[in-house]
Amino acid sequence: MGSRLSLRHFKPAAAFVSASAVACLAVTGSVQASPTLPKLSLTITSSSISVTGPMQSGAVNVVTTNSANKEASAILFLLDPGVSASEIEAFLKSKKSQDPNAASRYGSLVFDTEAVPGGAGDEVQTSLAPGEYLALGAPGHGPPKFYSRFTVTAAANPVPLPTPRATISSIEFDFRGPSTLHEGELVRFKNDGYLVHMDLAFPVKSKKAAEKVAAGFRTGKSKGLGKLLAGPPVSFQGVVSHGAYQQERITAKPGWYVQVCFMETQEHVPHTSLGMERPLRIVR
Repeated sequence: MGSRLSLRHFKPAAAFVSASAVACLAVTGSVQASPTLPKLSLTITSSSISVTGPMQSGAVNVVTTNSANKEASAILFLLDPGVSASEIEAFLKSKKSQDPNAASRYGSLVFDTEAVPGGAGDEVQTSLAPGEYLALGAPGHGPPKFYSRFTVTAAANPVPLPTPRATISSIEFDFRGPSTLHEGELVRFKNDGYLVHMDLAFPVKSKKAAEKVAAGFRTGKSKGLGKLLAGPPVSFQGVVSHGAYQQERITAKPGWYVQVCFMETQEHVPHTSLGMERPLRIVR
């Protein structure tokens, strides 16, 4: 049974993005279902999140369905042994939760995706380790509001993830991997850093615009950047801990993008100003 949480800031604000752009963060590059992977279903309503499917370790195709009337995020949190859900609830109500890195004393943010209302559901591949999990639901663009607890048991023969064609890693403070992706190819997005990171990509009008927007994010000079954007951002991966990864087929439109991580250091310095911004191109 899911429990309702009263939370503050579990995800950071996008410091340099206009309010209209932030309101469109639920545009995801979803993966087409793999018939060989077990299906784990996350269902979000306006007041709950539920988890169904084979809960065994190994690769899964996570299908997130949103029946609320607004965009929503689904987050999977792997609890450290001995940590209770009530401890997490207390943490999320505290001021410490304003820094998601502080959650590491309780467990790991292993998966974070967004889903638009209606439709067949957004699909992303990942691999789950055995353990106790919380599925956190966050309707709209605020922090999580409710959760469900579930257990992943150790499979005798865990299903492996399909091998991606490319891997992009987030570290302190850079994106590593190809800066050109192909429409339809399977790409893994992974946090190889020790801090929590996110991976978004803003579509822009040209290569020159991508260079200007990247420079604006890097220097904090955001004036006029909105005019260079060509639509809402693509969410490749939400806020996740060290070692977390998920993969998807690229369905975003071909064109130029600016890849960013809007997390902040303990000194409230955006990762974009430390090097986590770069032009990215998607081609056919």
